[in-house]
Amino acid sequence: MTPKPTGKGALHNRKRRGIPRGARRKPHVLEILSRLRIEYPDAHCELDYASPYELLVATILSAQCTDKRVNLVTPALFAECPGVRDLANMPAERLETLIKSAGFFRMKTKSLLGMANAVVDRHAGEIPRTMDELTALPGVGRKTANVVLGNAFGTAAGVTVDTHVGRLAIRLGITSETDPIKVEQELMVLVPPDDWTLVSHLLIFHGRRICDARRPKCEQCVVRDVCPSARGD
Repeated sequence: MTPKPTGKGALHNRKRRGIPRGARRKPHVLEILSRLRIEYPDAHCELDYASPYELLVATILSAQCTDKRVNLVTPALFAECPGVRDLANMPAERLETLIKSAGFFRMKTKSLLGMANAVVDRHAGEIPRTMDELTALPGVGRKTANVVLGNAFGTAAGVTVDTHVGRLAIRLGITSETDPIKVEQELMVLVPPDDWTLVSHLLIFHGRRICDARRPKCEQCVVRDVCPSARGD
């Protein structure tokens, strides 16, 4: 039997055989995930909601807006629109007034009313439970659909990639991709499916509390020794 090559020759052969990049990065990602899971045992979606409908609305409002601001806006909105049919029937002018402080209120009003009417017309007023059905709704992309599916329905169809997740994925050496879809695709390979929803929460928690975009608190970071940015790699 011919012995298997070792050393540099073996590495060259592995590269030549086209081993996926994810295969070399997976232990790195799982180590980060393990440490962040211990650091943030209560990591969760920080949008306030009591139903899939409320989470869908809140997530649409969260575009270019903080969760804290959205949580200040939604109580009055849900008081007037406790259900999707109420939202579908709300005059645009009134909806704009209620959500104005969340920013981009005209665009978000169009998205919310379009979504609500589509849910009523196509799904008898029930928020759909599949990626294809959700992303077919006006104003709903993969990020929003992943938030709703993972948190309201407990279905891990993908990984939510928001600004924090995309930024930390690069900074922590998880990916070099900048397109959210490509970042999600890589994370789905590197992270076990059961953790697809959790990994977003962990990265978001870490990004908000420690790994700030401008001034990361590397001295307080639990993954600094495995972070290429902190090490200056």
